[in-house]
Amino acid sequence: MKAMILAAGRGERLRPLTDSLPKPLVSVAGKPLIEYHLEKLALIGVTDVVINQAWLGYKLPEMLGDGSRWGLQISYSEETTALETAGGIKQALPLLGDEPFLVINGDIFIDHLPDMTAAYQRVSQGDALGYLWLVDNPDHHPVGDFSIAAQGQLTLQDEQRLTFAGLGIYHPQLFSALPQGKHALGPLLKQSITQQRIYGEYFNAYWCDVGTLERLEQLQTRLVSLLLP
Repeated sequence: MKAMILAAGRGERLRPLTDSLPKPLVSVAGKPLIEYHLEKLALIGVTDVVINQAWLGYKLPEMLGDGSRWGLQISYSEETTALETAGGIKQALPLLGDEPFLVINGDIFIDHLPDMTAAYQRVSQGDALGYLWLVDNPDHHPVGDFSIAAQGQLTLQDEQRLTFAGLGIYHPQLFSALPQGKHALGPLLKQSITQQRIYGEYFNAYWCDVGTLERLEQLQTRLVSLLLP
């Protein structure tokens, strides 16, 4: 399975750090955020990773290279202007191939990746166009995004919503009818959820959306405390 890390965003709420760095290169506990992802992807056997780039994007290959130090092969999808999530994935499809692929937001932190065997099988067999992992609603997003119904189908109806973790497996067909250009992922997912083509599960692990300086500091404190003897 190939993986894509979304790394093209501007990161306005992390300024001034992102005035000189792409958001996924912001350092936490002495390591760029994106390197935690690369390490975890290598651990689960991923070998090919696509990273999209826009704001100060040239700094990503400068720092990460071809991925060989993690046992990975990194390809870069350059965007002249940020295409948002779905648009960025659409542009990168030639690099991702014809099989289902994993997509992970470059500005999140998770302790570990879930077991993806069943999820990948469900998408590859055509039962679903996408499979998402949902987490408990954080303080900054109390209303959540989607609910989990029978057999793991996601729904927009139930009030007991969880938050989309920015981690999912997608079939290329989900993006096949999307024209090239700037497109958000949310509307595409919601349309497919109403068609009962998106599945998911609850992911009970530490997860942090590193979208603000305050949350970056909270993650820094947590990781440093875990590293202490």
